[in-house]
Amino acid sequence: MACYLPRTQLQSLLDILQQQGYDCIGPQVRDGAIVYESLNAASQLPTGVQDQQSPGQYRLIENDSLRHFSWANGPQAIKPQVFAPRETLWRVQQDSHEQTCQLKFETAAPASVMIAVLGVRACDIAALRLQDQHFLESEYCDPYYAARREGLFLIAVNCSHPAATCFCHSTGDGPNASGNFDLCLDELDEGFVIEAGSDAGQALLNQLELKVATQEHVQQAAQQYQLAIQQQRRLPKKNLRNILFEQLEHPRWDEIAQRCLSCGNCTAVCPTCFCHSEQELPSLDGSHSEHVRQWDSCFTLGHSYIHGMTIREDTRLRYRQWLTHKLAGWHDQYGRSGCVGCGRCISWCPVGIDLTEEVTAICGESD
Repeated sequence: MACYLPRTQLQSLLDILQQQGYDCIGPQVRDGAIVYESLNAASQLPTGVQDQQSPGQYRLIENDSLRHFSWANGPQAIKPQVFAPRETLWRVQQDSHEQTCQLKFETAAPASVMIAVLGVRACDIAALRLQDQHFLESEYCDPYYAARREGLFLIAVNCSHPAATCFCHSTGDGPNASGNFDLCLDELDEGFVIEAGSDAGQALLNQLELKVATQEHVQQAAQQYQLAIQQQRRLPKKNLRNILFEQLEHPRWDEIAQRCLSCGNCTAVCPTCFCHSEQELPSLDGSHSEHVRQWDSCFTLGHSYIHGMTIREDTRLRYRQWLTHKLAGWHDQYGRSGCVGCGRCISWCPVGIDLTEEVTAICGESD
C-alpha cells in the first residue's frame, strides 16, 4: 500500500537512517553536475534544479520549483558504492632475518559499511542487478563487493524528468523502479508517494507518521510516468545480439573510429561496466607491497595486451568490442543486454557519439 510523505518529513527519514547506523548519501550539486555525496540534512539536496543533456553536453538550470529530484542523472551512478574505483586486495611484507628472507602475505579485509543512498534511479537499480550477477552470482563471489552490497539501503526515486539522452524505457529499465529497492518514492510538488520494497524498508516506514496516499496522489504519480516514458531516443526493437555479431565488418565501425578519442569516458560513467586492472605498488625501500585493483577500460591500449601482443590495437576494434560486448555478448553471459538506457555515455562523450544512433546505423531501424 502506497503512503504519502510530506516534504517536511524528508528530514525525519534521514534522521531514522542515521540513528540506525547508516551513512547517508544523496544527490548534490558540485562543479556544475549532480553527484552523490555524504548527506546529513535534506537541505543539502538540490532544489529547483534540472539538467539539460544532449550528445557531448551537460548543464544544470535552476527554476522556482521546490522539488529535489527534477533531474535525470549525473555522471556518477551508485556503482562506486559497491565496486570501488580503487582498492587494495592484499599486502605482502618482507620478513628479513640474518640468513633468510621470507615474504608474509596478508589479505586486505573487505570493508563492511552501512550506506543508505537516497535518490537512486531505476536505470541504476537495473545496473546494480547486473553487477550483482557478475560479482555475487557467478562461480566466484567477490568478498569486497559482497561486504558493501550487504550494507546497502536503497531509496529509489522514480524519474519524472528524463533527459533528452535517456532511453531507459526502450531497454525496459525505467523510468520507474521495479524491485531491488528498500523504499521507492514518486516526487510530487508537495511531497512524495512512498512504498516499501523490503522488510527493512517497511520497518522504516512504520517509524514515520504517514498517511495513506490519496487517489489524487496516485494519479499524479501515474501521469508523471506517462510523460516520462515519452523519450526521444530508443534502441532498435530487434535481436541486437545476432545482428551485431553478423556486422563486425560494417563500414560504420571505421566512421565511428574517426571520431572516437578512445578516452574511456563512456566506460567510466557507465553503471554496468566492470572492467578492471590489477597492479603491484611496491614501497621505495622494497620492504612491502600492495596488490591493488582499480577500474580500467576496454578502450585503453593495455586492456587487450596478452603475452607480448595487443589484440585490439586501434580505436575501431576497441569501440566495436565495447558495443558488441555490451549489447550482444552480455546476452550469453547474463541473459540480457548490458545497457540500461541511462544515456550517460552519450552526454559525457567529448565528441558526442550517440550509442542509439550508431546501433541504428549498424543494425537498421526499429521494427
